[in-house]
Amino acid sequence: MAADTDYPLTLGNCGEEVRLQSPPERVVTVGQSATEILYALGQADKVVGTSVWFNPVLPRYREVNAGIERIADNDPSFEAVVNRKPDLVAVQYEWHVGPTGSVASRDQFHDLGIATYIMPADCDTKDNATGGDGTRTAAFTTQSIYKGISELATIMDAQDAGEALISDLEARESHAIARAASLDLPEDLSAVFWFSSPDATTAPYVAGRLGAPGYMMDKLGIRNVIESDEEWPTVGWETIARADPDVIVIARMERRRYPADDVAGKLEFLHNDPVAREMSAVKHGRIVEMDAHAMSATMRTIFGLETLADALSTMSFEP
Repeated sequence: MAADTDYPLTLGNCGEEVRLQSPPERVVTVGQSATEILYALGQADKVVGTSVWFNPVLPRYREVNAGIERIADNDPSFEAVVNRKPDLVAVQYEWHVGPTGSVASRDQFHDLGIATYIMPADCDTKDNATGGDGTRTAAFTTQSIYKGISELATIMDAQDAGEALISDLEARESHAIARAASLDLPEDLSAVFWFSSPDATTAPYVAGRLGAPGYMMDKLGIRNVIESDEEWPTVGWETIARADPDVIVIARMERRRYPADDVAGKLEFLHNDPVAREMSAVKHGRIVEMDAHAMSATMRTIFGLETLADALSTMSFEP
């Protein structure tokens, strides 16, 4: 068994220090990643509000999640979070709670005596000061996910649960990579990950080479046709079509901020747009639907790795 957390606890987090005198009793989450990790650690009874959802909660947590207030589907207000009287705000994205946070800065919470913790997958090897979704300074690895799980487990004094969760995810990660390696895939297999688009006439948000989708492609031996270091750059369909990816992975989500959030809208575009429909992936039906949340740097990234390996096993790449 792991040792209990020794309070008061101080740990470094995304350039700041988190200080806690005791295990948090009331936690508000700003981001689905922190929410599901806390559920997985057996800490649902401490969660008093959630926000920022892309996909339905994992089935195993559906019942417990139904009893917890969803403050907002997207960005909550600072007041809505504070009104839940949290002693910890656990955050997925620094652009929600950070120097120019859309919800608040960390200092705004700290001034009220509320600790904040940002999942390190969003700041380790990443510069969020570049605007938008940030730019990766080095390739994402799942070690930042495991680091976040371990640190949240330490904060909540749930180290045994943290170690068990990490062990399970590591095993699933290794199995998915081994499965893909056994498929004898083409050496220059290529792909693009399409998250969404503001509308059908504008360039889509696609995955850069160093984020979570880049990790999946690298581990499964796939070349990303997008070479940007931005997390989610916009790239025109003409450029993507010229690269002609063998596989297109599209995000499936409940969020409806943009028209192309709807997976049906993505499929309609791919099959009917005069440029997109000529791509090999569309012509040969090599389109993979993946939870949008798996395309972010979260524990669901491992599930996305499994989704992609499973899909590849059903595809033919014969000329």
